[in-house]
Amino acid sequence: MVRVNLLAALQFLTRVPIRLRREPSLPDTIAWVPVAGAIIGAAVGGVAAGLWFVVPPVVAGAVAVVVGLLITGAFHEDGLGDIADAFGGGWTVERRLEILKDSRHGTYGVAAICASIVVRMIALWSLPGPWAMFTGAVAAHTMGRVAAVAMAGSMKLATHSGLGADYGRGTTRPRAAVGVIAGIAITTLAVGWWAAALTGAALVAVVGTGMLARRKIGGISGDVLGATEQVAECLCLVVLSAQAR
Repeated sequence: MVRVNLLAALQFLTRVPIRLRREPSLPDTIAWVPVAGAIIGAAVGGVAAGLWFVVPPVVAGAVAVVVGLLITGAFHEDGLGDIADAFGGGWTVERRLEILKDSRHGTYGVAAICASIVVRMIALWSLPGPWAMFTGAVAAHTMGRVAAVAMAGSMKLATHSGLGADYGRGTTRPRAAVGVIAGIAITTLAVGWWAAALTGAALVAVVGTGMLARRKIGGISGDVLGATEQVAECLCLVVLSAQAR
């Protein structure tokens, strides 16, 4: 069961071709989302750390972020772009929800996605050495998913359709708490006491994005969860970049 739920979380979060013998219940995978995030972060960090020895750090950071985009299929970035378009260009709740259903990205969405990519590239580049790059990527990807799980377990839904709604309905507070605790534990193993600062950064992402979503559309959606992950991941990498000072 543990193996199935972890693989299901990876199947949901990535483009990696994973075949499962039975269809898992989406809510059962919630607690494993931060663990899956750690695995994704390890892949991204491994690329950054490996390239650090052969190319300039800025190139290593850039390529690592691109690898992350390829692994996840820009899954969370898509949510961030949709939220930026809807919240930036929609004047009513109904119009914002309509924009969220549109697969196309406008100016706000493209700008938000580009900003996220640039911040992550530069922050990862700034980390002092290959080990810091590796552990930083693991921690940031883990805490990004911790933030999304915490959001799913603490706010009401704005829409009752889509995968985000399926996760939101099944994310009880106990399930979310298990995922959050697991993610913080992994982050502590990766970066030590910095985990406290990253937990604070993730909390800022959850509270800030959550308040904005409640004001703009009355609750959360799958896109809100994706945007929350992106904001938290960026904030965590920015916090970790303080190591370079």
